[in-house]
This record gives sequence, structure tokens and C-alpha cells, in this order.
Amino acid sequence: MHSDPISDFLTRIRNAIKANHLIVEIPSSNLKKRITEVLFEQGFIQSYKFEDNQVQGTIKIALKYNPQTRKNAIVELKRISKPGLRKYVGHDKLPRVLSGLGIAIVSTSKGVITDKQAREQKLGGEVLCYVY
Repeated sequence: MHSDPISDFLTRIRNAIKANHLIVEIPSSNLKKRITEVLFEQGFIQSYKFEDNQVQGTIKIALKYNPQTRKNAIVELKRISKPGLRKYVGHDKLPRVLSGLGIAIVSTSKGVITDKQAREQKLGGEVLCYVY
């Protein structure tokens, strides 16, 4: 059993990237589904598919690679808020990842969104992870 499902989600993607896999399969939850949708909207993954064939269901993520260099679109996935130390910030203190080149995924009262969307909507929340 994993005590931190978000860390497990990010680690599975990191490991698939290091092994040059095209598709990674991850156990599903509503929070993981929303993080997957944010990654797709921001162009970090090629596509995704939710399968609810089991009790928990799975998320299949097709990773995005540059065809010439075989480099992945995701350089780094970094977990920020952890179960032992949650990181909450107000809308005015939201972090900028690599001066705006990366994104911070934030869990707000209006759902899971990027740092830029949270700034526009003046929402603070829990900073889940950085992606760049």
C-alpha cells in the first residue's frame, strides 16, 4: 500500500521516461485523473485514456517524445506538498517554475489547476508538484 498516491503517480511516469516507454499504466483516482488532464492540456503528454474495467480502474498515459532527439517533453516531475509536510500558498505567493517555462499543479477549492490559472482566478491552495 502506498501512503502517498501522488508521489507514486509521478514516480511511475518518471520511471517510464527513464526506460523510454511509450505508454505507462497507473492505478486511477479522481485526483490522478485531473492531474493527467492538466498534463495533457499543457502539452506534457501525448494522450491519455481512463479505463474503469476493474474495481479501481487504470489510467493509460502515452508519453510525448521529440521524434528527432527522442527526448521527452517532461524534463522533471517534482513533488512539493507531501503527506508529512503540506505546502499551502495564497494566490499572491504562487511559485513560478523556471520563470514561467514550467508549471506548478495546484489543488484549489475550484479543482486541480495550473499556477497560472490559479493566479488569474485569484485562488490559493496546495502546491502538489512542479512539472518542466
